[in-house]
Amino acid sequence: MIRVPMIALLLLAGLSGCANDPSGHHGGPPPQDPADYHGVPTDNRPPTMVPAPLAP
Repeated sequence: MIRVPMIALLLLAGLSGCANDPSGHHGGPPPQDPADYHGVPTDNRPPTMVPAPLAP
């Protein structure tokens, strides 16, 4: 007998989380690149080398 009210309560709790902000975005300005970025990678380290697999 307690199953039906419990399911209804969980359903309402789940739907109440969606009713907060119907627009679906977090708001605020979009993220910006740092001033010195200029669209180029800033990581100038060489790539790591993966050792070759051992032959059987």
